Amino acid sequence: MKSIHRPKYVELIEKLVEARNAHGVTQIELAARLVKPQSYVAKVEALDRRLDVIELGDWLHALGEPPAKFMGRLSWWK
Repeated sequence: MKSIHRPKYVELIEKLVEARNAHGVTQIELAARLVKPQSYVAKVEALDRRLDVIELGDWLHALGEPPAKFMGRLSWWK
């Protein structure tokens, strides 16, 4: 199994999408905040591209989401 499809990573991306939606941010808006194309956000959310820890931090910052609060939502982090 590719690490991009591991259940823990899938949950992480699902929670990122939930956070983006909860903040009322579209893929286009998030991409602009990250200075990336919208396709970058779409590929990450579709599990076609893996985020590294620095990129995860960038996403959380762009959403105004505190990292500790976000990580606390992950079932496997507790």
